[in-house]
Order: sequence, then C-alpha cells, then structure tokens
Amino acid sequence: MVAWQAAVLGILQGLAEFLPISSSGHLLIGERLMGLDSTGALLEILLHVGTLAAVLIVFWDDFWSMLRHPVRDPRLRLLILATIPAVAAALLFDDAIERLFTGWFLGVSFLITAALLFIGEAVQARRRARESNTVHNGHALAMGLMQAFAILPGVSRSGSTIIGGISAGLTRESAARFSFQMSAVAIVGSVVFKLKDLLDAGGAAFGSNWMVPLAGVLAAMVTGYVAIRWMLRLLRSNTMRPFAWYVLAVGILVLCDQLFFGKFFPKL
Repeated sequence: MVAWQAAVLGILQGLAEFLPISSSGHLLIGERLMGLDSTGALLEILLHVGTLAAVLIVFWDDFWSMLRHPVRDPRLRLLILATIPAVAAALLFDDAIERLFTGWFLGVSFLITAALLFIGEAVQARRRARESNTVHNGHALAMGLMQAFAILPGVSRSGSTIIGGISAGLTRESAARFSFQMSAVAIVGSVVFKLKDLLDAGGAAFGSNWMVPLAGVLAAMVTGYVAIRWMLRLLRSNTMRPFAWYVLAVGILVLCDQLFFGKFFPKL
C-alpha cells in the first residue's frame, strides 16, 4: 500500500463513518477496487482514530462537560449505557463477525441498511409531533442495540443508531448528535479490545514508511469533520432517503458482482 491509497481509504472512512452508508462496507469496496488484499488491523484502527479526532474537535465542549461533571451531566452515563450492547455482541460473536468481513455478506448488508433507512424515515414521519431533543435511557438503549447490530460489515453504524434514536422518539438532529458521540466511545473501546493485535502488528506493518498511515489518518480526520458538520445541518430539515437509495444501488451492484461476475468479491 502507498500513501495515496491510504488517503483514499481515509476519505472513505471519514465520510462513510458519519454518513449513513457504512464505513466498513465502503472500506471493503475501496480495497477491492484498488486491488488491496486487506487494510490490516493497524491501519483500520488508525483510520478510526482519525474519525475519533474529528468527533472530539466537533464535540469538544460536550465531552469536556461530561468529564468535568460525570455525575451531574447524564450524557456520559448514557453513552456508556449505549455502548454495552455492542461490547456484548463483540465478545459473543467475534469469530462469526470476522468471517463475515471476508465480503460475502456485503451486498445483503447494504440492502439491510437501505431498508433500515426507509423504515426509519417512515416511522419518523408518523411520530414527528412527539419528538424529543433530549436523550434519555430508552433512547440510549435503543441506539445501543442498533449499534450492536451494525457490527455486521456493510450495515451502517451511524445510520442504524440514528434510526434507532428516531424510532425511540428523538429528532433526527438529536439522534445524529448522540450517534456521533457514541462513535467516540466505540472507537476507544475497539482500540482497547484489539490492543494485543495492534502491538503485534505495529512494528512491521509499515516499516519506516509512516507517511502511509499518516495520510490515511489525516484524510479520515478532515473528511470526518466535514461529514459531521454537514450531516448535523442536513438533518435539521432533510430526510435520509437519498442515502437509502444510494446504499440500495450499491447493494444491488455488489450482489450482481457476487452472483454473476466475481470480479471484486467471491461469487455466492
């Protein structure tokens, strides 16, 4: 892998982490289109660290308030509550999830994301008069359960959690804001969870050429920052249906390759 390829993957990670289109799915597609076997555990985590930096920059005041007043400010407790289902799913189904990351499940996962987005928008349209701007335990748990489901490659974490929040009664913007903050806890947790693998891979992954991961991290951070700001503005008055149509189209294209051609993904 060279620096420009890492930068492309960083752009995909930064955009797709916060747009409801699946970062893991788009990274797999990016790897296959560029003829790469795998991103590797170290670069994958570093790309997530880039998006973590974007989240911390955008929500610095919120996180600082949570850390200064962990008891008085309920958001830290809510973020921890929302993270528990994903941690449980990762511990219970780690091996099965790793097998899905070979790519065979990808087309189906994109279609699942599209269905979730369409269903969520339909639910939101019906309960608009009862929407809340404040996250409570029920909202956090619903979003946490959807985050656990989104461990599947190709299922959008941001899309699933936002839809979970909307279905539980949050406005789109409030659900997106909490979803993006959830990603910070999820990334820190994944780093801790994969710490041994990272230490084993760290020394030999890139040799002395640290321009490769640096290009990826910077690209993920910048595009992640732009994506967060844009999505928060977009969801104040717009729906996520365009994203649903997009991932539906991507899912159909991936399935066609899997069923008939096998050019980029193993044939089913």
